[in-house]
Amino acid sequence: MTVLIIGAGLVGSQIARILVEQGERPTLLDQRFQREALAQIVDLEKVDLVEGDILRPLTLSQAICKAGITSIVHTAAHPMLTLGAARDPYAAIQLNIMGTVNVLDAARVHGVKRVVVSSSSVLNGHMAGGEDGGDLTREEAFPRPSTFYAATKQAVESIGHNYAAIGIEFAAMRYGPVAGPWGGPGGGGPTVMFRDMMDAAIAGREAVVPSAALEWVYSKDAARGTVMALQASALPSRVFNITMGKATTAEELAAALKEVFPGVKIRQDKNNVPSSARTKPAEITRAKKILGYEPQFPIVAAMRDYLEWSRKFAPKA
Repeated sequence: MTVLIIGAGLVGSQIARILVEQGERPTLLDQRFQREALAQIVDLEKVDLVEGDILRPLTLSQAICKAGITSIVHTAAHPMLTLGAARDPYAAIQLNIMGTVNVLDAARVHGVKRVVVSSSSVLNGHMAGGEDGGDLTREEAFPRPSTFYAATKQAVESIGHNYAAIGIEFAAMRYGPVAGPWGGPGGGGPTVMFRDMMDAAIAGREAVVPSAALEWVYSKDAARGTVMALQASALPSRVFNITMGKATTAEELAAALKEVFPGVKIRQDKNNVPSSARTKPAEITRAKKILGYEPQFPIVAAMRDYLEWSRKFAPKA
């Protein structure tokens, strides 16, 4: 298996690390590599880096042909996810939808067997409508996404299902809000929130926690679930929830911080209710049954792992 990873950020870097640890040499494609941050996650001597834009199909064709790619993992996304799409809908639609179409069609043209793409748990909550109860003869038969970002992810899943019907082995990974080590910019609002909270606690400053429950996924778990979909012998289902398997309340988040950082000062931001707030967790039974996915990083383990990474790569005084 020769893998092309599109997007070398928070999750893509961890996917590359896992594949390298398995003895593979993946190719990573990104518009602008953050080499220093990437090198903190994976040995750059053991991967191939290709600078390119998925909105330019020739870039994809060249990368696929040069490396003899047999599988693709697509993690590239418009910056700041939900917030970014709200600020610039056109750019988000172009990158998230047309970028994915370019990836899927390049796979079709060049005979790439399997494509695994990043979706989002926003589709487990950011929905409205459906008043007509699924009656196909009526206008409001199904719920519709209530944000631009969710709309792009629904489109990606729907388009992927149709490419699967013509021969592409397609899987979409619905990540919860991703938390994890990354030394550069990137990620959605909750990603930045977790990073700021952890960095403050590590530095001995006041850590600010959101006022609502969120269903996180640690970047290493997100990557592991993705590799499982990439390597599964068969994909009888095409969409998988990849999360911690529970919604972590503000109180639970604060308790986890105190366990990892005894004496830490914590403030709950009553004005910060993330759009990805959840009370009911996503159902991950399908990912467990088909992929063998089981989250290895509940919130305390995630914090400890982030702390270990931070100590290793903190700037020297």
